[in-house]
Amino acid sequence: MEHTHAPAAAEVAAGAGAGADSDGAYRFRQLELTDLSKGFCDLLAQLSPSPPLTEDAFRARFAELAALGSDHLVLVAEDTATGRIAAAGAVLVERKFIRRCGLVGHVEDVVVDAAARGRGLGERVVRLLVEHAKGRGCYKVILNCTQELKGFYAKCGFVEKNVQMGLYF
Repeated sequence: MEHTHAPAAAEVAAGAGAGADSDGAYRFRQLELTDLSKGFCDLLAQLSPSPPLTEDAFRARFAELAALGSDHLVLVAEDTATGRIAAAGAVLVERKFIRRCGLVGHVEDVVVDAAARGRGLGERVVRLLVEHAKGRGCYKVILNCTQELKGFYAKCGFVEKNVQMGLYF
């Protein structure tokens, strides 16, 4: 049986603050296969330009992520008027040996459509991702961001810690 969303969707829907926002303009939920046609990849391109995905490539990656269950959550905010994806973000749960086999949440790929910025969607997505990680038992949630976004993530409760290094291929 093909899944249209990952098993963790019920967890997200049941979590505090999940579902529609107060005025019903956006619905926060887990990524679904149909989101390819709702502009999900176009939205991600606003974060980091990349060549378009084929439907087969999207389906294959979706299946890989769905197999990870609640260890990988991609959350979206769907505009209820247009059906388009207006915001998205992900949290990956890393399984560690330190901290008595502790868990760490990694927030990734948080993006809000340029036309929808300033409405609190990014903060809501980040809060829901952090709640998911906390609910999974993570002892911390970390992320990397640009200097320009430090203030945004500080509003979401994050504090600057350490130095990010990268090696790109």
